Amino acid sequence: MTVIDTLSAQLEREVEINRRVLAQVPEGRTDWKPHPKSMALGYLAVLVATMPTWVTMTIRQDSLDLAPVDGSGNKPMEWTTRSELLAALEDGARQALEALKSTTVEHLETEWNLLVAGNVVMTRPRRVVIEDTLTHMAHHRGQLTVYMRLNDALVPSVYGPTADDPGFKS
Repeated sequence: MTVIDTLSAQLEREVEINRRVLAQVPEGRTDWKPHPKSMALGYLAVLVATMPTWVTMTIRQDSLDLAPVDGSGNKPMEWTTRSELLAALEDGARQALEALKSTTVEHLETEWNLLVAGNVVMTRPRRVVIEDTLTHMAHHRGQLTVYMRLNDALVPSVYGPTADDPGFKS
């Protein structure tokens, strides 16, 4: 099994969990925050839905500038329904798997850069960036499940049973 096979399998497992979570995200609460310093529920749900696109970007681009000097930064998608989030997840996951299948192990070991206002703040091999993206996605999904609980939404199984999904079987 190659690193590409391993990353693809991990991505597929995490996307399946994201599907279960996003299918229960409360609609009409996109601006809700548990604290003024927290992300809004809608923004967090978009992160979980679109983070597979980060895999594609890491393979196909050499860098990302989080705050370009010209102000042309990325604007997150707006959503009103769970189906929009799920469609974004499916599209991003499809593209990420295609990108993984079309790359090489050698390319995944080349450096990728994260920039802020044109300044390099992180340089890592693409493989490491993708691995970190998958754990980062799990982190934000965990945040989202807490937001869901605080909004009385059902919290589906993630890696095991929950109070709302006690009969989970993997």
